Amino acid sequence: MGRWICCLCSTVADPLMLLLVLALGCNPSTAATASPPVPHAKPSYSFGRTFLGLDKCNACIGTSICKKFFKEEIRFDTWLSSHLKLPPSSLLSYSGNYTDDAKSWRLVDITRLTSKYQHDRADKRICTSLLKTKTCSLERALRRTQRFQKWLRAKRLTPDLVQGLSSPMLRCPSQRLLDRIVRRYAEVPDAGSIYMDHLTDRDKLRLLYTLAVNSHPILLQIFPDVEGWPFPRYLGSCGRLVVSASTRPLRDFFGAAPEVAADLALQLLAVLRSMATNDLNYFFYFTRVDSGTFGVFSNGHLFIRDASTLGIIDKEEGSQLIDGQQEYKDIFSCLTVDCQSAFVSCGSIREKHSLVMVCQDLLPKLLAGKFLPPVRERIDAFLQRCARGLGNDRGASEALAELAEILKPLRSCDSRFAYRYPDCRYSDKY
Repeated sequence: MGRWICCLCSTVADPLMLLLVLALGCNPSTAATASPPVPHAKPSYSFGRTFLGLDKCNACIGTSICKKFFKEEIRFDTWLSSHLKLPPSSLLSYSGNYTDDAKSWRLVDITRLTSKYQHDRADKRICTSLLKTKTCSLERALRRTQRFQKWLRAKRLTPDLVQGLSSPMLRCPSQRLLDRIVRRYAEVPDAGSIYMDHLTDRDKLRLLYTLAVNSHPILLQIFPDVEGWPFPRYLGSCGRLVVSASTRPLRDFFGAAPEVAADLALQLLAVLRSMATNDLNYFFYFTRVDSGTFGVFSNGHLFIRDASTLGIIDKEEGSQLIDGQQEYKDIFSCLTVDCQSAFVSCGSIREKHSLVMVCQDLLPKLLAGKFLPPVRERIDAFLQRCARGLGNDRGASEALAELAEILKPLRSCDSRFAYRYPDCRYSDKY
């Protein structure tokens, strides 16, 4: 058959027949069987160790979710475009997609603990301060510090090991809080122990580095959403990137409809109340709030989106450090802040502290001009009193109750509020 076709190659005159012959070819082996298909080359995504921050480990957050990145089970939104390019490394946060089965995807936030510029400046400070060079092995430099040598010898994380760190969470530490950090540190296999025997030297450096730079991922780990805490779920870290459940910042809702604004304001008040009074007797307070501190899930539920400015006072044990001990400073105290920054005294924090800041910076933007008189006048009058400090005779709980009573009748019950619908139809709670 093959020879017959090859003979036709030189004699056939019909153009259609000629095209058929040329398509089959004059090779007998190819005339009888079709050529095997060329395998489709799968795009290869290259992060680079620098983008993830893996080149800086073990002066990094962790590696628990790196496999997800390299298996393409975490994708940046830009990967869904035809260019398949990574976003700029200079951004502080990214929107991404996460999957466990390669079929269903959910939105996640991929964030840095601080900007790449601040990270680079901190890395340079480590080298110039500790080794007197412009570049160095960050791990080698930090391992030589007196603080980390104490961590290596320690069996238990104690207040003296974290004194002077800039994280608000650690300004008034209790032994109970520090034990909770070790017991629930998610970047290592769960040992359920308050002792650090299950932490390797590498694990200890990563934990110390994270606490020194930004305690946000630690708070998400030790107070998880599945236990009712108002934080997004911590999914893991890779290098200097943290992955958590996605929320839209509260600033996106400043122009929302009145009933949506009232619902979010009531949720915000409920979060402040739970931060001040909870079953574990921890008092959470904000050192700063802005329009990105709180976030909203797709079902309308409000959470604390950025926990980096949260301080914690243990109402059960109290602080284990006196204010004088907090003034201790070393390289870990200065990674992201000015070493001269003054600490807030643990005894100066009051329960209305966070509410006053929210009244000053967030609630006016969320509620102002949204309602008709006389409700608008009542809200404006409350916010003005609250922003001035509520006066010495007003407590936070009474103020929260007053504003909540104004806002409750303004809420609606429909599918826009999926986190409480249709429950709101059958419960007086809403």
